Order: sequence, then C-alpha cells, then structure tokens
Amino acid sequence: MQARILHLISQPCCLFSTTPPPSSSLFFNHTPRFPSSRSRCSSSSSSAPIRRRPIRPVIACIGDGGDISGSGEAAEVKGGELESQSIWNQMKEIVMFTGPATGIWISGPLMSLIDTVVVGQGSSIELAALGPGTVMCDNMSYVFMFLSIATSNIVATSLAKGDKNEVQHHISTLLFVALTCGFLMLLFTRFFGSWALTAFTGSKNVDIIPAANTYVQIRSLAWPAVLVGWVTQSASLGMKDSWGPLKALAVASAINGLGDILLCSVLGYGIAGAAWATMLSQIVAGYMMIESLNKKGYNSYAISVPSPKELLTLIGLAAPVLVTMMSKVAFYSLIVYFATSMGTYTMAAHQVMIQTFMICTVWGEPLSQTAQSFMPELIYGVNRSLPKARMLLKSLVIIGAILGLALGTVGTSVPWLFPNIFTPDQKIIQEMHKLLIPFLLALAVTPAILSFEGTLLAGRDLRFISLSMSSCFSLGALLLLLVSSRGCGLVGCWWALVAFQWARLFLSLRRLISPDGILYSEDMSRYKLEEVRAV
Repeated sequence: MQARILHLISQPCCLFSTTPPPSSSLFFNHTPRFPSSRSRCSSSSSSAPIRRRPIRPVIACIGDGGDISGSGEAAEVKGGELESQSIWNQMKEIVMFTGPATGIWISGPLMSLIDTVVVGQGSSIELAALGPGTVMCDNMSYVFMFLSIATSNIVATSLAKGDKNEVQHHISTLLFVALTCGFLMLLFTRFFGSWALTAFTGSKNVDIIPAANTYVQIRSLAWPAVLVGWVTQSASLGMKDSWGPLKALAVASAINGLGDILLCSVLGYGIAGAAWATMLSQIVAGYMMIESLNKKGYNSYAISVPSPKELLTLIGLAAPVLVTMMSKVAFYSLIVYFATSMGTYTMAAHQVMIQTFMICTVWGEPLSQTAQSFMPELIYGVNRSLPKARMLLKSLVIIGAILGLALGTVGTSVPWLFPNIFTPDQKIIQEMHKLLIPFLLALAVTPAILSFEGTLLAGRDLRFISLSMSSCFSLGALLLLLVSSRGCGLVGCWWALVAFQWARLFLSLRRLISPDGILYSEDMSRYKLEEVRAV
C-alpha cells in the first residue's frame, strides 16, 4: 500500500524550487505531489522502465491520533502519469492506507458516545454523571498513551534489524508495564474513585456523585485489559497489520452498542448497564488483540520484568509526547470541570457536545498518520528531499481543509437538527444549540492541525511541539478561568476551546514555514543519520 501512496504523489523533481520562501509567505504554492526519490528530470523519463527499490524503515511518532510506522517497496513511476490525478483520488488512497488504524482512536469516543445516547434517553442526572465519569475512565487513559507510542517504535525498529527474539522480548517487557499500570489504576479507582469524583465535580453537584461513581467503579475492572490491548494492537501496527486491531475494535463496538440497548433500554439498568456493556467490550477487544498478535508467531502471554535501563529508555522516548497528550487531556478536562459548576442541564449539554466533538476529531487522524509515516524519509532520510516533503504536506492540508468542512457540517447538523437522538429534555437541547457556532469553528480546523503537528512529530521537533502545547494549555486555562469568573457560562468555555485550537494551528504553521523549520532548514546536525535505535 505504501507503494501505491508513493505512486500517487510522484512528479518530476525539476518542478520544485528549493529556495525557502520569505517568512511572511506560505509554503503551499505547488501541486500536491512529490517525486520518487530517484526520479530525474530528463526528456526520456516518460519512457523509462519502472524500477523497484526497498525503502528504509520509518519509525513513526504519534499525534492526537493513532500511531503507525511502515516500510516496504516503492516503484519509481513516470513523471507525467499523475498529472490527471485529482485530490479526491489522493484522499481516497491516503485513507485506504491509514484508515484501518483509525479504529484505535474511534473505539474509545464511540463507546462513550453510545453510552451518552442510550443513558440520555432515560435520566438527565445520569447523563450529567457521564461527564465526570468519562473523564475518569477515558481522558485519564490517555496518560498511558506512551505505551502505544513506545511499542510501535520499538517493535518497528527491532523488525528492521530482523531480530524476532528482540521483538518478543520488548513485547513481553511492555506487557509487564501495561499490566502494572492497569492494576495500579484499578486500585486507585477502587479506593480513591469516589474522592476524586467529589473533588472534581464540587459540592454543588453531590446529586450526580453516586451515579458517576457506579459508572467509574464498573469500568475500572477493564483497566488491565485496556492497557494490554493498547500494547498488543500497537505491536500489530508496528508489524504493518492494521486490519487485526480494526476487527477487534469493530467487534467491541458492536458488543457495546448491543449491551447498552439490552441493559439500559430493555432491562432498565441505566448508567450501570452502560458501564457493564463498555467494560465487557473492552475486555473482549483486549483478548482479540492478544490473539491477533499470537497468530503472527509471538507469545502475548509471556511477560518479562524490564531492566532499569530499559525503563529509562522508555520514559525518554515517550516523555515529550506524554507532555503533549497531557496538555490536551488536561484542557478538555478543565472544560468539564468548569461545566460541572453550571448545573445539571448545562453539564449534560456539554457531555453531548464534547462526545460528539471527540468522535468527529478522530477522523482527521489518518492525515497525521500519513505525515508520520512518510515525512521522516523525506526530511532526514538517506534520500532527503525537502521539496517533496512540502508537496506532501500541501496535499495533506488541502485534504484536511475539505475534511474539516465536512466534519464541521455533519458534526454541527446532528445536534442541531436531530437533538432528540441524545435526549428528549428541551432544557438540555437549548443549551446544546448555544454551542453550535464555537463547536463548528473548533472542529473545522482540527484536520489541518493534525497534519501540521504530525509533520512536526515526524521531523522530531518534539521540544517545540511539547513547549507549544503546554503553552497553549497554560493560556487556555487562564482564559477558562477568566470567562468562568465573568459569568460567560458554557458558551464562554467553548469559545476558549476555539482559541485553544486556533492557537495550535497558527503556532505549528508558523514553525513549519520558518526558514529555520524542518521543511526548509538544510542544517542536518539536528538529526542522527545513522539507523534510528529505540533501545
């Protein structure tokens, strides 16, 4: 599939200029294709035979979205063949390459959205309780996304060296870390869950604490399975298999949906039934991930205790991305925190809109995955070509703009035109409709943001992206405090989210178009040209 992607974005190299633009101009000024790394500008290029060569392994990073790394073969193609290819065909091929891996991000928000839809039909208090409940279960899980990042990176690196025993050892040690973290989270939720929910929601919302605690305690039983599932599915992605994890997550989503209908709508268990259905689906998904990896010749039941050196390497590999993820999770959690002080109906409306927002944003993840998979070869690889990298980014941004408008339109239309899908309560619906404009503005730019940040991650500009994200969080938190103290309500909090998203957009864009940025700087001292080693 990589060969097909590279085939789609090929073009003669003589069409590109290597001169950096002025700092005030954008770099998106070429056709959205980049040439094969061995293309040459000659009059005979159109009749040249197709040659094949291996591509060096590319170790991918991770952004808001899933992680994937790939290696394979790419065919050199004739330069003028693709002039008739439309942007729609490019988008189709990019989605075909990275689409299956998007399931890693869709599953969590989809399960929470299913819970929101089903629970909202029965009780407004239980719908409001899902807000802090999903923060404890879903948002906190992103703290452990470093396991997913490290697994795909280390597995892909070991496979590139052809050492299957080393791959097995790394999987075993990462499974130990995942199990340890999973049981620690289980114990933390069991003994401190009620206290954390009370501290989070405040004294004004004590009526939702029992329902939220019931939801959290039941779902906490799946913590070990969730983290083990992340390690095994990331190992599969590192082995270039995205269909195995997709099948597991599809089955899990179906179990969650059917379980919610049976336990909540039919048997009347309410929020507890939704928690049992989600917990069961996550355990099934974890088991299917394990079996999928076992079919590839590895033993997912073998666990090894990592050495102190391996633990330090793991921390150093994931720390910058952990800061990035924590900043985003903390900001979304802060919005929920401020929403909890605004009453049950306002909190319930925010729960519906934020879950819809999260399920829409993951559809931009294939753009980040494509950038992380193909950019490293073009930015600091053996066959380095910055013009090709800029052309690839142009394609991703054009696709992102189209996708952002589509997601914004669809995502806004559902709560606007069909609010009864989520709740029949008119007070909640009125609060939802107040958020439609900031919802649209925040969602529409998300795919472009993911394209920019994916490129920065692929170029190993981790220091900048972690600093910029933490800065956006700090300023966003101050803005949230300001609008909350001024009595702007939930609408003010969502406008703060708009500012947070657009700040991310402009900061990453400014970094990329800078003459000293990764897409223009010829300074190679920042990169290690030798083979990338994770351990």
